[in-house]
Amino acid sequence: MSDFLTGEQYELTAGPYRAVITEEGAGLRELTHDGERLVLSHAADEPAPAAFGQLLIPWPNRVDHGRYIFDDREYQLDLSEPELDNAIHGLTRWAAWSPVEQRPDTVVLACSLHGSTGYPFRLDVQAEYRLDVESGLTVTLSAANPGTRALPYAHGMHPYITVGEPLDACTVRIPGGLYQPVDDRMIPIGGPKDVAGSEYDLRDGRVLGAQKIDIAYTGLRRGADGLTRVRLAGSSRSTSFWMDEAQPWLEIYTADDVPAESRRLGLGCEPMTGPPNAFASGVDLIRLEPGAEYRGSWGIAAG
Repeated sequence: MSDFLTGEQYELTAGPYRAVITEEGAGLRELTHDGERLVLSHAADEPAPAAFGQLLIPWPNRVDHGRYIFDDREYQLDLSEPELDNAIHGLTRWAAWSPVEQRPDTVVLACSLHGSTGYPFRLDVQAEYRLDVESGLTVTLSAANPGTRALPYAHGMHPYITVGEPLDACTVRIPGGLYQPVDDRMIPIGGPKDVAGSEYDLRDGRVLGAQKIDIAYTGLRRGADGLTRVRLAGSSRSTSFWMDEAQPWLEIYTADDVPAESRRLGLGCEPMTGPPNAFASGVDLIRLEPGAEYRGSWGIAAG
């Protein structure tokens, strides 16, 4: 048993890559390539600040006032973002996850949610972290409904990719064709808008400058392999993030409100199955029937 605040530390290695996954929340605490950080990290005895590397289950982002209706019943979630009167980032990020499998380059951790007043459903989740010498980190998240009735489900993750220098001088390429406007409580206003002609159009890549971004993209460009990719390039190196078609939404955050030592040093690339407030709006919300499963993958690599 570990004495660290974030529990056991699962260290993975493959060639030049090294990762550390925490028992608490099955979070990505560290990822490096040849000793250079690919994500913003934190100490093992420190709670993940600003959701660094956390898995977001069974919803990413926010639920407006923590209220939603599912199958004609209304539910009230705890307001985990009280300053904006929202429920944020799900229920599993501070829970202890149990090891299912462990190898030098792979760890699989599991967590089971039992019913609560705001989410009275059974949900089993597993997160596989795997390192590869060539392709870097792949994360695969699987969710299953072992219960007796359908449940609402969404997922995401909150890594901040970095090249070790301020974002202002970096070139950022984001493959989103649409962006979702939000109000001052970060809740969507209307439907997605075309990025063309807006400050959010980074499809061809450009130097970010002082621009602040905290917005969800959809209408994502994908390669022949079905993957969508974000690239962050600095003066001497670059870091890339990818995700598969199970996540049609991507939140981008320029780390403007994180601890001072990390501010604007990482780009939050958050794969999401649905937009902010999906539990309440129903937009791209997954209905997981008894016995059904849902799976999605994403990853991070140097270069």
